[in-house]
Amino acid sequence: MTKAELVKTFQEATQLPTKQAQEYLERFGDIAAAELLGGGEIPLPGVGKIVIRKRAARKVRNPRTGATIDIPARRVLAVNLSKNFKEAFN
Repeated sequence: MTKAELVKTFQEATQLPTKQAQEYLERFGDIAAAELLGGGEIPLPGVGKIVIRKRAARKVRNPRTGATIDIPARRVLAVNLSKNFKEAFN
């Protein structure tokens, strides 16, 4: 789904003018980004929630050269799916 398709679907579901629907979705993105960067989580009703997880530092091996590479610790985006969504998905 493209951004334009998302805006159109949201606009049709809410009966808002297209520009207003686009503005709401952009504001949601800003709010979600601020919450995640602040260490919070974003609930997505019916789907689950978006969280930031910490990934520990680790060593990996380059399969082509066999060289060992150190990857530093970092934060990654993850989606925890709800039980109902998992059941529907499978």
